[in-house]
Amino acid sequence: MTYVCMQDFHAAAELSLAIRDETFADIDARERLLDAAFGPARFAKTCERLREGRAPARRLALVACLGERLVGTIRFWHIQAGDRPALLLGPVAVNAEFRSLGIGRKLIAEGLFRAVQQGHKAVILVGDAPYYNPLGFERALTRGLALPGPVEEERFLGLELATGALAGAQGRVIAAGPRISRVKISENTGALRRAA
Repeated sequence: MTYVCMQDFHAAAELSLAIRDETFADIDARERLLDAAFGPARFAKTCERLREGRAPARRLALVACLGERLVGTIRFWHIQAGDRPALLLGPVAVNAEFRSLGIGRKLIAEGLFRAVQQGHKAVILVGDAPYYNPLGFERALTRGLALPGPVEEERFLGLELATGALAGAQGRVIAAGPRISRVKISENTGALRRAA
């Protein structure tokens, strides 16, 4: 019997991990990953009300792959946090076999880096505070905001990508991204495109 050293496995996985834009070809694998991570209850979550019928933010729908295998996913969405434009982070999911490799944090870091490059100023999410607090997300930044449904208050977190972006933010969080009426495949990239 051969035993694999986990440290060697992690090092090999680190070398072959690629984070890239999600394409149309990734959709089935992404949906299977989300089903495995969250089950059908994911469609009943409050944040889903902000995502349904909307396109994710441009260049902020990412996947993590080990070789050809899709092992992680993250999407960001345009919202209005009261009177402030912001992004909604989620869902983020990693295949159960690979959760100890830090892939979720790498996806989040890449997404936040891209968001800053694009000039976005703030991000909100609903998630586990012990996981997201070390990444800079805080409950204090969302205290004046209300989501379109019930959530556990301690899980409703915000992050300022620009100082003061959520300071004093008050009001309802609403979807602000482009609506999806039809979807077509770009012949050049295979990516999802909104069609009129």
